[in-house]
Amino acid sequence: MAIMKSIEVMSESSKSFEDAIQNAITRSSKTIKDIQSANIKNMKTTVKDGKIDKYRVNVKITFKVSD
Repeated sequence: MAIMKSIEVMSESSKSFEDAIQNAITRSSKTIKDIQSANIKNMKTTVKDGKIDKYRVNVKITFKVSD
């Protein structure tokens, strides 16, 4: 039986939601091994001068706990 653990990470990008999600996974991968999934809990944008400035996401990252 595998034991899983989840954390919630906030991330942003000036390019896209997809890039913000990838940033969250890439950064988390530096200190967490065996990431299994990413669940997007929330997506937001900030607007500046009538245009989207930042894409922001809250990501629930699930990973396998080592024995």
